[in-house]
Amino acid sequence: MTTLTVRPTATFQAIDRTFVVLVMTLLLVGFVAMTSASIEFADRRYGDAFFFAKRYGIYLLLASVLAVLTYQVPMEAWRKSSWLLLLLGFVLLALVLIPGIGREVNGSRRWLAFGPLTLQASELVKLFVVLYLAGYLVRRHEEVKNKFAGFVKPMAVVSAVTLLLMMEPDFGATVVTVGTALALLFLAGVRLTQFLAVIAACAAVLVATVLISPYRMKRLTAFTDPWADQFNSGYQLTQSLIAFGRGEWTGTGLGNSVQKLFYLPEAHTDFVFAIWAEEFGFLGAMFVLALFGMLIAKILRIARDAELGGRAFNGFVAYGIAIMLAAQVFINIGVNIGLLPTKGLTLPFMSYGGSSLMVCVIMMAMVARISQENGGRHAS
Repeated sequence: MTTLTVRPTATFQAIDRTFVVLVMTLLLVGFVAMTSASIEFADRRYGDAFFFAKRYGIYLLLASVLAVLTYQVPMEAWRKSSWLLLLLGFVLLALVLIPGIGREVNGSRRWLAFGPLTLQASELVKLFVVLYLAGYLVRRHEEVKNKFAGFVKPMAVVSAVTLLLMMEPDFGATVVTVGTALALLFLAGVRLTQFLAVIAACAAVLVATVLISPYRMKRLTAFTDPWADQFNSGYQLTQSLIAFGRGEWTGTGLGNSVQKLFYLPEAHTDFVFAIWAEEFGFLGAMFVLALFGMLIAKILRIARDAELGGRAFNGFVAYGIAIMLAAQVFINIGVNIGLLPTKGLTLPFMSYGGSSLMVCVIMMAMVARISQENGGRHAS
C-alpha cells in the first residue's frame, strides 16, 4: 500500500519569497480582521473578548506545524497516494452524516469533533479532490482529450462527492468543488462540446436544487431585492451593505465598526470582509483584494513553471489550488457586496474557522513545495 514519505532534507531556499510574503501578510490581516469582528460577540457569549482570537491562534499554530510537515513531503508521494486520500475523503463525508459522530450546527451536519477542536470534512475533501484529479489527468491525459469516457469517469467521482456534500448540506463547498473540477478538466484539454454539455447539466442541477429547497429559494429572492424585506430574509445583506456604506473611503478605524455590535450576524465568519471594509474603507478593501489577486497570480505562475518543467502533476495541483482559492474569494466577497445570493462560505485566511484556516495553510505549503521542486524558478 502506498504511503506518504517524509524527507526532512527539503530546503526552504528555493521558495518564491514574494509568495511567502503574500501568505504571511494575508494571515496577519486575517487575524486582525477576525479579532476585531469577533470581540463584541465573544465577550457577550463567552465572557472573553478574545475567545475567538485565542482559538484562531491555536488553529494557526497547528496549521503551521502541519504546513512544515506537508512541505517535507515530495509531490510524487502525494501523487501516488491521491486515490487513498480520496477514499479517506469519502469516509469523512460519510462519518459526518452519522448521528452521534457528526456534529450538527444550524441544521447542517458538517463537523467531526475531536475534543475541543472540530474538523469540517468538506474543507479537506476539496483538497483531496484536487489531488485525485491532478493524478488522473496525468495518467489519462490522452483519454481525457480524445474520449468522452475520459471526461465522464472523473466527473462521476466528483458527482459522488457532491452528493455527500449536499446531504450535509453544504451548497457552497459543492459549487467550489464542481467548479474547480470543471476548470481543471478544461485546462487538461477536454473537448469543448463535452465541456459545455456538462456545464449545462451542472447548471440545471444547481437551478433544480435551488427551486426545490424553500430556504435556498428564499435566499435567492432576498438577493434580488434585499430592501424589500430588510428585517427578515434580506437582513444579512442589508446590514452588510450598510457596513460598506459606513466605511466610505478610509473607514471608521480599527475596532470602530458599528455593524459588528450584533447588527450583522456571522460578522467574524461569513461577513468578516464587510466589517473590514467598514473599519478600513474602500482603500482597505482594495488592499485585501490586491493581496488575494497577487497571491492567486503567483500560484498560477508557479503552476505554469511546473508545467513547463515537465512536472504535470505539480502544475495541475497548483492550478487547482489557485482556482479553488479564487472561487472562494469571489463567492464570499460577492455575497458580502450583494453580487451573489447569501451563502455560507468562509473567506480564506480571514474568516474564523479552524478547518478552513488549516487547509488553506496546508495548500500554501504544497504550493511552496511545488515552487521548491521548480528549483526556485522566478523566485523573488
